[in-house]
Amino acid sequence: MEVTARAPGKIILAGEHAVVHGSTAVAASIDLYTYVSLHFPTDSDNNDTLKLQLKDMALEFSWPVGRIKEALSGLGSCDASSPTSCSPEIIKSIAALVEEQNIPEVKIGLAAGVSAFLWLYTSIQGYKAAKVVITSELPLGSGLGSSAALCVSLSAALLALSDPVKLDLSHQGWLTFGETELELANKWAFEGEKIIHGKPSGIDNTVSTYGNMIKFRLGGDLTRIKSNMPLKMLITNTKVGRNTKALVASVSERTVRHPSAMSSVFNAVDSISNELATIIQSPASNDLAVTEKEETLEELMEMNQGLLQCMGVSHASIETVLRTTLKYKLASKLTGAGGGGCVLTLLPTLLSGTVVDKVIAELESCGFQCLIAGIGGKGLEVCFGGSS
Repeated sequence: MEVTARAPGKIILAGEHAVVHGSTAVAASIDLYTYVSLHFPTDSDNNDTLKLQLKDMALEFSWPVGRIKEALSGLGSCDASSPTSCSPEIIKSIAALVEEQNIPEVKIGLAAGVSAFLWLYTSIQGYKAAKVVITSELPLGSGLGSSAALCVSLSAALLALSDPVKLDLSHQGWLTFGETELELANKWAFEGEKIIHGKPSGIDNTVSTYGNMIKFRLGGDLTRIKSNMPLKMLITNTKVGRNTKALVASVSERTVRHPSAMSSVFNAVDSISNELATIIQSPASNDLAVTEKEETLEELMEMNQGLLQCMGVSHASIETVLRTTLKYKLASKLTGAGGGGCVLTLLPTLLSGTVVDKVIAELESCGFQCLIAGIGGKGLEVCFGGSS
C-alpha cells in the first residue's frame, strides 16, 4: 500500500515581529509543497527495515525495526488518535538513533528533522518496516515553513494508513481530510515542530494544514480567513541565513530603549494587518476592482516594510531586492524574521510576463533564488497509490 501526502509552505503577509508585542499578523499558504510518500512492503518483501530517503539531497537512512524497538522501549504502545509530546528521555534515545546514521557535517542541520520523523513514525505507526520518500519545492531554513510542511505532510501520510483515519482508498487524485482528521494531523505536526524548534508558535503548521490564510494575535485565537482575490507573489530567497532569536531579542531591546515610539510602530502594524485581511476577504467584481485592491495591498506592504526597517530587522540583501523591484514599480517587503531570509514582491494580475522575467534575471544575477507562488491556496492533501 502506498500513500503520498503534500502540504504547502507559508509566508507572513503582514505583522511579523510586531506580533510578539501584541499586534495582529496575517499568514498565508503558498502553492509550493513538501511531498511525503509512504510505502509498506508486502509480506513477500520480508523486509524489516525503516528507510528514509531525502530525494533532493540524495541522502538515505535506514534502521532495522528491531534496533528502533530496542532504543525506544520506553515509548509504550502507539495511539495515533491522541498526539503526545516527546519526553526528554525519548528525545535522547532518538538522537542516538540519528547519530548512528553519520549525517555528513555540512548537513547536520537535518538531524532535528530526522529525529522528528522517527518520533512521528513510531508514535503513529509503531514498529513497522516501511520506505518513506521526501521531496520538497521549498528552500530549507529560509522562513517559508519548510519544517512545518514536512511535519504536516509526514503526519498526514502516516495517519492516512492508520486506524483513526478512514479514507476512501480507491479515490483517484488528491483528497482532502475531513475537519477532525485535519485537526489530528495538525496536532501531530505541532509535536514534530517542537522537536525541531523547541517552542514553535504553531502558526506554520496550522497554515500548512488548513491552507488559505490565518489572522492571529499572541495568546489570542487563530482565525482562518479565505482569500477572495487571486494573489501572486515573487518570493526572493536572499540565501542569507539569519538568527531568528537574536532578531526578536534586538527588537525587544529597541522597545525598551524607545517604548513610546515602538508602541506606535506596533499599533501601526496592527492596523495594516487588519486592513490587509479585510481587503483580501472582500470580493472583487471586475478587473478594475482587482487592480484597485492590488494597489492598496502594495501600499500596505510598503508601509509594513518601512515599519520593519524602524524595528531594525532589514538587511543589505533585503534592501538590494527592494531597490531592484522598485525600479519596475513593484512593491516588496521582507517576510518572516528578516536579517536576510525571503522577500515578497506582489505581482499584479495585469503585469506583463516580460517585466517579471526581467526582474527575475536581475535578482538572480545578484545570486538570489526566485520562486513564483500563488498565495492562499489549498492546505494538506493525500493521494493513494503514489502522487498524481
